[in-house]
Amino acid sequence: MESAHGRFNARKAVVLLSGGLDSTTAAAVALAEGYVLCALSFDYGQRHSRELESARAVARHLGAASHIVIPIDLRLIGGSALTDEIDVPLDRSEKDISANIPVTYVPARNTVFLSLALAYAEVIGAQDIFIGVSQVDYSGYPDCRRDFIDAFERLANLATKAAVEGVARFRVHTPLINFTKAQTIRRGIELGVDYSLTWSCYQGNEMACGRCDSCKLRLAGFHAAGIEDPLQYAS
Repeated sequence: MESAHGRFNARKAVVLLSGGLDSTTAAAVALAEGYVLCALSFDYGQRHSRELESARAVARHLGAASHIVIPIDLRLIGGSALTDEIDVPLDRSEKDISANIPVTYVPARNTVFLSLALAYAEVIGAQDIFIGVSQVDYSGYPDCRRDFIDAFERLANLATKAAVEGVARFRVHTPLINFTKAQTIRRGIELGVDYSLTWSCYQGNEMACGRCDSCKLRLAGFHAAGIEDPLQYAS
């Protein structure tokens, strides 16, 4: 079908790719389902650029048709340990991690990222967007829940020219939404994901810290999956 935005391709997908374990697995699922990957990452003022290096490596590894990195400085807003002068919590138990929304929550991050992914999808003629969120095994972020994703998908089909004109119907895919971290890892291994390319740590050092919430959840996931994490950890 033709539109002012070009020809929509039913097998083209915009994949949000942070360079982390979950987004990499979601991208591998999209590839396995026959989608052409148009990877999208964000240089949003996060504490380090290490994860963007991983995103580029993963995009190459998966044979993405394209990969763009959009700069958007969320440090101007702050309010998160990832974008402000707030210490990253260390050495917390899984119970503590899941007790409350942590200071590593970046206000409205997934709303911002999905909005830009939607804009990109409409321009390049993709009706499908993949994001690696999970509402089962996560850090308590409200924008990782099914209710949020469903609401955003409704918005996507109300807010775009292509949808209003009946040219496209946008879908937000969340293949990991009900997966534990261990299930995500096992699925990735089945799909040939090289997790040594990924980065989950909130710190940007040469080795992952092993102490922040993200490292703790990742390590626990590999342990539960019975698989050795290929990353090196400082602790």
